[in-house]
Amino acid sequence: MNVNVEEKLFQNRYKVDHGRPHITIKDAAVCANDCKLQSCTYVCPASCYKAEGNRTVTLITDGCLECGSCRVVCTEHFNVAWEYPRGGHGILFKFG
Repeated sequence: MNVNVEEKLFQNRYKVDHGRPHITIKDAAVCANDCKLQSCTYVCPASCYKAEGNRTVTLITDGCLECGSCRVVCTEHFNVAWEYPRGGHGILFKFG
C-alpha cells in the first residue's frame, strides 16, 4: 500500500494565531548570506520554509507540525525563534 504524506498532512487542521506566529526567522540576512545549506528548507516535514531564487528564505507557519526540526537544524546560526503556539492554536492532528 502506497502512503502519500501530502494526503495524510491534509487530514490535519491548523488554527492560525493571526498576528502572533509561533516561529519567526530572526534575521533574514543570515539565511541569505551566511547559511550555506539552508537546511530548514528541506528538513521541515510541512514545507513551511521555501528557498527563493535570491537565497532568501520565506516562512509560512500555516500547517506547521510543531516538531521543532527547523530549530534543531539551525544550530549553526540559531536564527529560528520557535515556541509552542498559544492554547487553542496550532496543529490539530486527526490521527492522534
